[in-house]
Amino acid sequence: MSDAGLPDEDLDDEDPEDDDDRGNRVVGAVPQTVLEYLARRIVDDPDSVVVEVSEGRNRIDLRLNVAPDDMGKVIGRRGRTAQAIRTVVRAAGAREGVEASVDIVD
Repeated sequence: MSDAGLPDEDLDDEDPEDDDDRGNRVVGAVPQTVLEYLARRIVDDPDSVVVEVSEGRNRIDLRLNVAPDDMGKVIGRRGRTAQAIRTVVRAAGAREGVEASVDIVD
């Protein structure tokens, strides 16, 4: 008997492929969603936020478009806000197993 009170033979019925949680998920969806969320919270006109996606093998390139009046807010002083956004999105991509990069388009 296992610790869970189940007979040991029931534990052998698990299919190792069931552990793969990637299934039908879209590659790069998490970094894209994170970028959209952050950008919409920073800008004054969240409806103008558009994220374009280019996918490669284990790589995703995201292009962020915002209203011209909001460019300064997204970039920040000395580019610090933009760099912070890139860091968070890169981490979200790494968690998903893809390399994510952000380009802010004017």
